[in-house]
Amino acid sequence: MDVADVVKVIELVGESTKDWTDAVNNAVAEACRTLDHVSGVEVCNLTANVDNGRVVEWKANVKVAFKVDNSRRGA
Repeated sequence: MDVADVVKVIELVGESTKDWTDAVNNAVAEACRTLDHVSGVEVCNLTANVDNGRVVEWKANVKVAFKVDNSRRGA
């Protein structure tokens, strides 16, 4: 009997001094450093820090999905 794939989702906040796309990419890149099988990302919220009337830091709240490694289940 095959074990069904399971996907886990974690929430992260990516930051960038460039733009929101870079903030999302930074969050995904960091997730991929410690997680295998990252398969998707949902952007939930975009915010920014303002200093002296200018945006100085972009932030992206994201949900990153990754496949759970079934080989560890001992099935």
